[in-house]
Amino acid sequence: MYAKYLLAVVSLALPLAVQAALPIQHWKSNSGAEIYFVENHDLPIVDVSVNFAAGSSQDQPAKAGVAALTQGLMSLGANGQSDDQIANRLADVGANLGGDFDADRASLRLRTLSSEREKAASLAVLAAVIQSPDFPAEVLEREKARTIANLSEAETQPDSIAEKAFSAALYGSHPYALQDAITAETVSAISREDLMTFYRSHYTRNNVVVAVIGDLTHEQAEQLAEQLTSKLPEGAAMNALPPVPLPTQPNEVRIPHQAAQSHILLGYPGIKRGDPDYFPLYVGNYILGGGGFGSRLTEEVREKRGLVYSVYSYFAPLRVAGPFEIGLQTKREQTAEALKVVRETLKTFVDNGANAKELKDAKDNLIGGFALRLDSNSKVLDYLAVIGFYGLPLNFLDDYTKQVNKVTLAQIKDAFKRRIQPDKMVTVIVGATE
Repeated sequence: MYAKYLLAVVSLALPLAVQAALPIQHWKSNSGAEIYFVENHDLPIVDVSVNFAAGSSQDQPAKAGVAALTQGLMSLGANGQSDDQIANRLADVGANLGGDFDADRASLRLRTLSSEREKAASLAVLAAVIQSPDFPAEVLEREKARTIANLSEAETQPDSIAEKAFSAALYGSHPYALQDAITAETVSAISREDLMTFYRSHYTRNNVVVAVIGDLTHEQAEQLAEQLTSKLPEGAAMNALPPVPLPTQPNEVRIPHQAAQSHILLGYPGIKRGDPDYFPLYVGNYILGGGGFGSRLTEEVREKRGLVYSVYSYFAPLRVAGPFEIGLQTKREQTAEALKVVRETLKTFVDNGANAKELKDAKDNLIGGFALRLDSNSKVLDYLAVIGFYGLPLNFLDDYTKQVNKVTLAQIKDAFKRRIQPDKMVTVIVGATE
């Protein structure tokens, strides 16, 4: 009971003081894993994230969903322990086990107290989950049924319909389209052997990045990493993904739906992690549609014309070009007008760029709010995982505000002009049909 209470309390604290430099330690373990570690003794907790290049882009079209089910079932039966037994062992020591999954990555995350008993018990569970998953047949059937039910529900929701159509239109036959290509048919075709095969080929020693932050010494972090990775399957690192083809003409998809509002998505292939245009596009997008009420899109579409409650834009960098996306909802009868204003606003921004006041305000907000990005162990852990998985420089966070501050109006205009083609955008409209 004490352990549960203490972890609940410390998880609400802000354990990492933002420093001039984040002391990231990096090494390769004896097992071949890449380790990224920040030592922080402010609170008696340890956070761990174990990341594999095992996201949905590694699926096969006929059995889309294998990657997600593999990651999901790893914590639902391992080394002879049932899902209930795993949950109870973690609850007894006040630890939390979770995970993340996207087109590139599959990961498992653990938060535990750093006291020896609690830490040892928690890490033993995580090691079993990562290195000895059982993929019980009955659990697989249960999770397949749950997944199919969720897919059936999603097929009625306009936002889910729009995202699925947007992914298909933007990525076509590229592996990134597989994240939204999961159907009841592909899930039904998945067997336990499919999960075992996927695990053996993707959850390997040469395909893992371990991020750790918390109340550990370097020596203890080394021991932790070896414990979690030494018994992983052997295998090669993942092959590079193919480049994302750029659209050669506009593509508009209209899908009828009885929703009161039209759900609209516009997009274009964006950038990969580590792209040299990252900061000009990041700051520029804050001005265009990422900065909330101060953004161009909000000003033009909402404030001046009252066509939407909210409108946004963002870049989502991945191993290769992730999406640049603009999204909004509007009354069905206002669809054409709202879409026209969005397109005009984007084209004006791409053609002419930002102005000096917009740039100053964006820098002030981004730099001023940066401390909040590093005000907890869990947030730093997220950054460690990204830095490690995508091979970003260790000083990425240290240099963040400097890079933002260096961005010029000319760089923003140049980057958007080269990277975004408003006349060749993918557009998906769910709702209005005229």
